[in-house]
Amino acid sequence: MNFTESASYLSKFGIKLTREEFDFNSTKTVILGMSGGVDSSACAAVLKLQGFNVKGMFMKNWEEQDEDGRCTSEKEYADVISVCEKLDIPYYSVNFVEEYRDNVFKYFVDEYEKGFTPNPDILCNREIKFKVFFNKAMMLGADYLATGHYCQKDKDNNLVKGADDNKDQTYFLYTIKNEILEKVLFPIGGVEKKYVRQIAKDFDLITHDKKDSTGICFIGERNFKNFLSNYIKTQKGNFIHADTGKVLGSHDGACFYTIGQRKGLGLGGPGGPWFVSSKNVESNDVYVVEGENNPLLFHKGLEADEISWVADEPTFPLKCKAKIRYRQKDQACTIKKIDNKLVVDFDEPQRAIAIRQSVVFYADDICLGGAIISDRIR
Repeated sequence: MNFTESASYLSKFGIKLTREEFDFNSTKTVILGMSGGVDSSACAAVLKLQGFNVKGMFMKNWEEQDEDGRCTSEKEYADVISVCEKLDIPYYSVNFVEEYRDNVFKYFVDEYEKGFTPNPDILCNREIKFKVFFNKAMMLGADYLATGHYCQKDKDNNLVKGADDNKDQTYFLYTIKNEILEKVLFPIGGVEKKYVRQIAKDFDLITHDKKDSTGICFIGERNFKNFLSNYIKTQKGNFIHADTGKVLGSHDGACFYTIGQRKGLGLGGPGGPWFVSSKNVESNDVYVVEGENNPLLFHKGLEADEISWVADEPTFPLKCKAKIRYRQKDQACTIKKIDNKLVVDFDEPQRAIAIRQSVVFYADDICLGGAIISDRIR
């Protein structure tokens, strides 16, 4: 398509394109991280329409065979090839299996062994996509790295929420610094998911109706407990009523349970529904309470360390919004900094705060940064 056709098409999805931008983009090379999914496929189409010199790059982060003995990443790469050939853009594959194992997977296993519930997506973005992969793209002469994340950036290179509230992924990206964001593009960050699929369909891309991937990439559709048991030595423990101290049943290991969890506890009989309120990894006990509104599930605040700000550190005390899990609605809070820790006081008590999960901070739609939860405040 020429400029006029491209600008007209993109405007249907809320993407503005000027002649000056189109001409400028034509002098720039973008390496696009492609997963074989619909999001990155639509990104390739959008970038090409915007005039960029686009190159697709597939990251192989995990090696495993399916039930037919075929490497699962081969299937995804085959879809990347199909999309790139349809759009007439070059494509490459890079292997980051070793880096992913050392910097993401080992951390994941270590955290579970300690009884915590880690979030490997956040670590993958920090250590792989926006470090190893970003550096690779720059080394190959790219002016920009592009990804299919549902987020945006403003003229000051602040990280901004995606246009689709249900898909916004800034929670997973708070560790990225704005000097990196300066050279990163999010082509579909301002587009709703339903339109992303429409773009892929309009260009007859094989991925347009492909099912979205969910959960942790290296686990996929498999039973989580069975997968984890291959890497962590566990032993049976007890479910204990947090209010009475009564033993209610047994479990396969405290590491398998998350604060606030209801499903999969297997606690029948009278009472309930039961929710995990806390764990003692040393004694291998999991404490549960009755009802989702039990006071033991709520805390007024939290402490956090391993702090990461997208831009400069703000001035404290800071009134802003925060979320303690993906897709949670933003919660009003006040942040204080004491030594190297943040103390977050919420306007309303928060349910099921989990140690070692991330708390992420916002000023309106701008993601300020985040930290790792180290303690809960009753």
